[in-house]
Amino acid sequence: MAEHEHSHEHEHSHEHEHEHEHEHEHGHPNGRVKAWLYDLFVPHTHDSADSVDDALEASTAGIRAVKISLFVLLATTVLQAVLVVATGSVALLADTIHNFADALTAVPLWIAFVLGRRVATRRHTFGFGRAEDLAGLFIVIVVALSAVVAGWEAVDRLVHPQPVQAPWLLVLAGVVGFAGNEVVAIYRIRVGRRIGSAALVADGVHARLDGFTSLSVVLGAVGVLLGFPLADPIIGLLIAVSIMILLWGTVKSVGARLMDAVDPDLLDRVEHALEHAAGVVAVRDLRLRWIGHRLTGSATVEVATDDLVVTSGIADHACLHVRGALPNLDAFTITPVPVARVAPQD
Repeated sequence: MAEHEHSHEHEHSHEHEHEHEHEHEHGHPNGRVKAWLYDLFVPHTHDSADSVDDALEASTAGIRAVKISLFVLLATTVLQAVLVVATGSVALLADTIHNFADALTAVPLWIAFVLGRRVATRRHTFGFGRAEDLAGLFIVIVVALSAVVAGWEAVDRLVHPQPVQAPWLLVLAGVVGFAGNEVVAIYRIRVGRRIGSAALVADGVHARLDGFTSLSVVLGAVGVLLGFPLADPIIGLLIAVSIMILLWGTVKSVGARLMDAVDPDLLDRVEHALEHAAGVVAVRDLRLRWIGHRLTGSATVEVATDDLVVTSGIADHACLHVRGALPNLDAFTITPVPVARVAPQD
């Protein structure tokens, strides 16, 4: 009997909003301190189906997060610039320039979210969600360059020490820089997790690292007050090295998206949903991929019949099971094929 393959592509729009805050404790072999530091600087996007499942709303939330964080960072930069004039501190000037440059990294994210809202074209048939991943890659590059610049400035201050004026004002400036960046980090990471945006989470991590860079100004000022003027460049150098080490987690997250990596848990969910759909005997050739903060994919399922009407109904029912498991799924193609029969032996 001839085999028939019938492909079903289902594209349903959902109007549900899923806002699940994930507060998982991740076990790491070196104890709770390492786990806390890892989650602080390398927070997971959780490649989860529990994200907002409407592309337009997700993009709108991302744009809003970028706008607000941009203005917060610009306000932080202005306050620090005023204190630069008052203290004449080269270290604070470098940190202020750094924060201003970081504020500008919101621009590519803004562009990416706007592009992500555009409809697919004949040239870009999957839409423009990949722009978000490219923005994340740009942010990684900026973070790396920031670490290099911070390290360079620290080494230069070690080689050419300069007196620090009004150290108490430097303490205030460092606290302002840290507070502004941490507010932005918390907001970006929270929204990024909610809408499934690796790029927005990466930018949130960037802001968090910059906040700790600003704290070097505080620690350096304390060192000056205690009679150790080289404390500022030494701490600055250590923070620059820490940024490069901790940046690796963000590189892996953004790189995984660019290479179409998905959390195996997502595949397990889809496989489980398909296997428990009526009429499905086995699942093979299961594929998923991220496009921005939306998922698309396909699967081949084996069924115990070659009747086209019956297999069509099985495919429709199986697709409903998959969408129940992954609410932020866009197009998903199911191809049902009859189970291969074993020829009877004489």
